[in-house]
Amino acid sequence: MKDWFEPGRFLNEVLTPKQASENIEGDLEKFAEKYAITMDRDWVACITDNPLGMLSFEAMETLDAVEADVKPERVLVHLNTFHIKADLDRILAEMKEKGARYILAVSGDGSERMHRLEPGELGTGGTTVTSVELMEYIHREHPGDFVCGVAFNHYEPQDAERDKLRRKLEAGAQFIVTQPVIRRHENVDWLRNAGVPVIVESFMSKRIDLVAECVGYDLPPEDRNYDPIANFVALRENYPDFGVYLALLGMKKQIVRFDEALSTQRTVA
Repeated sequence: MKDWFEPGRFLNEVLTPKQASENIEGDLEKFAEKYAITMDRDWVACITDNPLGMLSFEAMETLDAVEADVKPERVLVHLNTFHIKADLDRILAEMKEKGARYILAVSGDGSERMHRLEPGELGTGGTTVTSVELMEYIHREHPGDFVCGVAFNHYEPQDAERDKLRRKLEAGAQFIVTQPVIRRHENVDWLRNAGVPVIVESFMSKRIDLVAECVGYDLPPEDRNYDPIANFVALRENYPDFGVYLALLGMKKQIVRFDEALSTQRTVA
């Protein structure tokens, strides 16, 4: 994982097809193309798990469907708490079989169609299963097999969020991924003291208003004309020691502008 932070290497989000897709073949083709480009660039493919509560195909089954190989150091699988216990165990077993070691453990967004794991199923106390209980289960049942990271929401009230992070680190989290960051944020600056590697999320769609709505953030006027490429450049300048997670990077036109911006930034440096 240490080489995730080398210059020019990024974590690239790759969405699996939704189960309700009306064009599953086309969506699988898009997944395969984005995954292949990510591997060709020697980046890390970050494969999502039912994002925003939208029931989607799993990471390993999607990789199987497009006949793609798993490079253990180049795949990060999101895993949330909205699974039945049998599916959770199967997902972990399939990952282990294919050599996929890295997990981003999150509580996740569910829906009425999804079962949320309960404490009794994981042999833990409390009333709710969060990423903490999920990681504790993974480390107990599969000691040494997986490296888990967690999310950090710098938009939340920070006393509570930092306490959550403390419990996540105590449960064995070995890296942190933020919510989308606009240029710089003091609560992200604070993560320099976390003691584990930090990855900032760079939101590559112009629809930053959707992120703001999701996290309950009031966009100031200067951020309403959001330029994702300019924001990526700013994040690289403000957090040179952090990794960068690219969310919704376009793999046709936008990636050309991305490469140009990256080249310019290197020349200036």
